[in-house]
Amino acid sequence: MNKEKWLFEITPKNNLLDLNLKEVWQYRDLLLLFVKRDVVTLYKQTVLGPLWYLIQPLFTSIIFTLVFNGIAGISTGVVPSFLFNLAGITIWNYFKECLIATSDTFKKNEAIFGKVYFPRVIMPMSIIVSNLLKFGIQIFIFICVYIYYYFNGFNVLPNIYILFFPLLIIAMGMIGLGLGMIISSMVTKYRDLTFLVSFGVQLLMYLSAVMYPLDLMREKLIDVEKGTDYSWIVDFNPIAHLIEFGRFILLNDGNYSVFGIIYTSIFTIIVFFLGLLIFNKTEKTFIDTI
Repeated sequence: MNKEKWLFEITPKNNLLDLNLKEVWQYRDLLLLFVKRDVVTLYKQTVLGPLWYLIQPLFTSIIFTLVFNGIAGISTGVVPSFLFNLAGITIWNYFKECLIATSDTFKKNEAIFGKVYFPRVIMPMSIIVSNLLKFGIQIFIFICVYIYYYFNGFNVLPNIYILFFPLLIIAMGMIGLGLGMIISSMVTKYRDLTFLVSFGVQLLMYLSAVMYPLDLMREKLIDVEKGTDYSWIVDFNPIAHLIEFGRFILLNDGNYSVFGIIYTSIFTIIVFFLGLLIFNKTEKTFIDTI
């Protein structure tokens, strides 16, 4: 029996290694529309609007300064405690917002995904791009506080490594996107992960030295008397390395590990492409399990 020849035949792509980047580029206009939607609608019906982007890091920095530096007595050296905390929180917030927002992509957008076709990965990518605007607002307030301390006699100046700061933010976004796509793909079958993400992010913040120096954290994780050494928790935490390197760049204080930078770069690339592969594979069948 002869097979009928069709002019067009639509079949699912079964190639696991197909990253679908060419098709994403073809839908770049849609990506920009989603970015605009995220920015306009998020705080459209709020009283303070974009001011929430400023309030959250400022109040968090004040609380961290009072608790960790005031009550707990953690020293930040020559850098003012508030500025030290604000630098860490500003960098951390970008990663946190990217991870949380992308980790529920399939569940949040099941209605639109079931009605019209477009490369699904555009949705989490639009979140990463729109969060750059929030980050830009928060880095602006950081610069204002930075200038205030500088003109009040504090020796805080960025170093030559400031040229690598955009790469640091890109790495934060790629890790957040990669992990978010992996979690989002798993949420289609395991809904409990949605509740674990927020708890996991809070725990990760404390393990990433957001509010204290990385060397201090290493020191506290080593107990010579008991012969225990848990400093590997820090050494293999890419987010901790990025935050510490970011503070080194912005405040010219502390240090960074060459191993940490190399390890974080490799981890970022692997997680991003692994997340993209899993996401592209899940989008073919998620509508049956969501």
